[in-house]
Amino acid sequence: MITLTVEILLVVLLGIVLMNLFKKHPSTSAAGGAPDPLPDLANLKPTDAHAGDIISVSGAGDDFSDLDFTADRCAFVQAGSHHWTELSGPYRERRVSMRAGANQDGDLEVAIHSDARKLTIEDFGLSEPDLADLDERQNTGDYFEFDNKTWLYRLSREAQSSGVGAPAAFYYWEFQEKGGQGLLAIRKAEGEPFVATVYTGVAPGNVTVYRPST
Repeated sequence: MITLTVEILLVVLLGIVLMNLFKKHPSTSAAGGAPDPLPDLANLKPTDAHAGDIISVSGAGDDFSDLDFTADRCAFVQAGSHHWTELSGPYRERRVSMRAGANQDGDLEVAIHSDARKLTIEDFGLSEPDLADLDERQNTGDYFEFDNKTWLYRLSREAQSSGVGAPAAFYYWEFQEKGGQGLLAIRKAEGEPFVATVYTGVAPGNVTVYRPST
């Protein structure tokens, strides 16, 4: 009789353990930690933005108007420990983009690209060997001149972006305008030409993100 009672208790305990193992916790994050906080839709930050959102940047458009566009593309980029979000969409007759993420000091950095020019590395007086040398030296004292501005080498890393489609790998160089808000990003995917993008830094408080109701 005692043996039967013990066996019943063991079966009950086993059932409880199995239930706890397979119980789902929908309120927790995928990593099993604390619940992911929902964003405040009335006060979305630039880093909260994703595809489908309407982005307005005060005074950053043509003739100092607001730069308003609907993000139809979103990518998450990581270059070493440096990572950010890139969003782009149509503005008038061209595409514009915004990138947002923490800089090397951990502060939120937001920059927009609205320049209609199609620039190549040759426009900056750079060549592929020049970029290879900069990457080898990793010297933040290196610089070059463009548009009557001095551009300081900031970093170069292997990078990867993920968004729509398969992840894309490329090599990445970044330069900061000395004493200004300019940011130059150069990327090179295997078998593809160099792509150069000039951004202008903006104050995060000048960016408003609207999420249409669904």
